[in-house]
Amino acid sequence: MNYNNGDIYEGKFKNDLKEGKGIMKYNNGDIYEGKFKNDKREEKDLYYYNNNDKNEGDYKNNEIVKGKGEMIFDNYIICEYSIKNNDEIYIFNSFEEAKKRDSWIEGKDNEKELKEFCELYLNDEKISFYFKKNFDKACIYKLKIKCKQLLNNTNYMFYKCSSLTSLNLSKFNTNNVINMKSMFYNCSSLISLNLSNFNTNNVTNMECMFYKCSSLTTLNLSNFNTNNVINMRSMFYECSSLISLDLSNFNTNNVTDMSWMFSECSSLTSLNLSNFNTNNVINMESMFYDCSSLTSLNLSNFNTNNVINMRSMLSFCSSLISLDLSNFNTNNVNNIECMFSGINISCNLICIDNNIRNEFKN
Repeated sequence: MNYNNGDIYEGKFKNDLKEGKGIMKYNNGDIYEGKFKNDKREEKDLYYYNNNDKNEGDYKNNEIVKGKGEMIFDNYIICEYSIKNNDEIYIFNSFEEAKKRDSWIEGKDNEKELKEFCELYLNDEKISFYFKKNFDKACIYKLKIKCKQLLNNTNYMFYKCSSLTSLNLSKFNTNNVINMKSMFYNCSSLISLNLSNFNTNNVTNMECMFYKCSSLTTLNLSNFNTNNVINMRSMFYECSSLISLDLSNFNTNNVTDMSWMFSECSSLTSLNLSNFNTNNVINMESMFYDCSSLTSLNLSNFNTNNVINMRSMLSFCSSLISLDLSNFNTNNVNNIECMFSGINISCNLICIDNNIRNEFKN
């Protein structure tokens, strides 16, 4: 049936009202496929938006109702949601759009005033999620990614997604990605993260990649190829629940910045970096700052000939009883201040460099 406004309905009628299974094609390009009752959408069915987004959820009287559902954005992003007490979930492409469509948001100056906010970047296109203030009643439980396009930049992709508890990136294609800076920055509730399919062959920047992922206890990066990475600054900063970290496959030949790399990884009891090549590293500031559970650290393989900054490098590694810096050379270092602040004075230091030995004594 063709309507005067351009809508088209294909399906059954009862008393001149849409009833039972049918397909409604709206004049704006949206399509609803499912059941109707008394001329309105009913039950769990599909709603296709004109921008290729899709919602699969429970409908009653044309509205999404209490229950679980799934929102698919242009075949790339799946956002699973659960709605309780008939609270609604709002998803917009921009803050301005959100203000226009939601009366609660009207009058708010910026997204910082909202209860929850996160941004995703796909091929430089930003997609933002804005939720009502009573977000605790309309919960996003998981965020999954389906990506059919080849991304070249995933920096800040899950920036400050602090409510995420798990991420399934099993369909993620990272073959062309060169920048993963701050990709999981402050995903502080993540307890699991499967990156086993990640192809990092072309990545040059991993700065702050897992910054403040403070709930992760394990992280398997055995498949990571870091041959081209230049920047690892703050890569694991404040991953304070990590109890183990296997980086035996890491190739660090091209890395120039390792500052703050393991800073505040306070639950790590051991760290094997025997494969690390530091020939090109310039900055090691606060590299192991407050790794307070480490009892021994062997850095005898480190080449520090090009390092200029070692400030606070081992500060507050308070449990260290053995520290091997036997090959350290500080000839080019211009900042060694506080290198051993808060370290155990009974720690057995193996080092022949006089500058380091003097700083340790102080």
